[in-house]
Amino acid sequence: MQALILAGGQGTRLRPLTESIPKPVLPLAGRPHIAYVIDWLESHGVHDVVVSCGFLAEEVRDALDGITGPRVRFATEPEPRGTAGAIRFAADQLGDRFLVLNGDVLCDLDLTAMVAQHESTGARATIALFPVDDPSAYGLVRRSEDGAITEFLEKPDPAEIDSDEINAGAYFLERSVLDLIEPGVAVSIEREVFPRLVGEGLYGRRLDGYWMDIGTPDRYLQASWDILEGRVETATGQLVGDGGLLVDEGAEVHPDARLASPAMVEAGTTVGSGAAVGPRAVVGPECSIAEGASVSGSVLLSGCTIGAGAKLDGAILSAEAVVAPGAEVEAGAIVAAGERVG
Repeated sequence: MQALILAGGQGTRLRPLTESIPKPVLPLAGRPHIAYVIDWLESHGVHDVVVSCGFLAEEVRDALDGITGPRVRFATEPEPRGTAGAIRFAADQLGDRFLVLNGDVLCDLDLTAMVAQHESTGARATIALFPVDDPSAYGLVRRSEDGAITEFLEKPDPAEIDSDEINAGAYFLERSVLDLIEPGVAVSIEREVFPRLVGEGLYGRRLDGYWMDIGTPDRYLQASWDILEGRVETATGQLVGDGGLLVDEGAEVHPDARLASPAMVEAGTTVGSGAAVGPRAVVGPECSIAEGASVSGSVLLSGCTIGAGAKLDGAILSAEAVVAPGAEVEAGAIVAAGERVG
């Protein structure tokens, strides 16, 4: 089986974190996010992955250098062409039928079940549908009892909500769908292609499980905690001990430091005397947390320095960020790469 991952977005809602790191390869509990996507695809029999790149394409390639598992190839757009335009641009590398996935979603949905329904209905396209408490934030998908999609409803009023199913950003497509996409221009598969397929072989399959769009700071943090707490099936989650801690053997944690689960400390990091890490903390490689500092509800990328007595709660620090001794970084803050908080 073959899959195309759409990884060309700029991740504007995560700036300044994504100014130098493409959103699909943001470190997420110690691994590039897209590595989790590829693991998920491999578990459902995908052996050939095409990654559609755009913004910071070289960084996407570098993050996947040496990855094991399915064959990985790349299609680099010369300019942004939308979700459907990206699929059309990669057409030369795609076969008769293939999966398409948004590169900013962490999930463990049953793709095998979606493919099985696609084959049984003879669909041209099948959309993975996921139930949410408030579909108005995403847009509602309506379907008949046999799974045929009848309508898309963007930002419905409360009185119009009669289903909890949204487009989960995972599709199984027949190659004939490419005929509906004009080459060389920006086209949205959600807003321009799928509506044209209503009544013409477009189906949906409800899939329960875990699903998270990591495209905002709050959801990026929550996805990190969900990995450490085992709410989503991942290789990293399987490494977390019974105590909820994952501390690399190359990290140096002072005997007087306090670690509260769930927490992750990567190789080369030092945690000083009296420092507190966790609950809910991911500390990347080569960081330094000085004596008496506190890091909770926060993610630190590589090479960050936290001064003595500093306090972080609910923050995200880009690589090489520095927090001065005694400084406080509060919930919702994102510190840019190399910046110093006084």
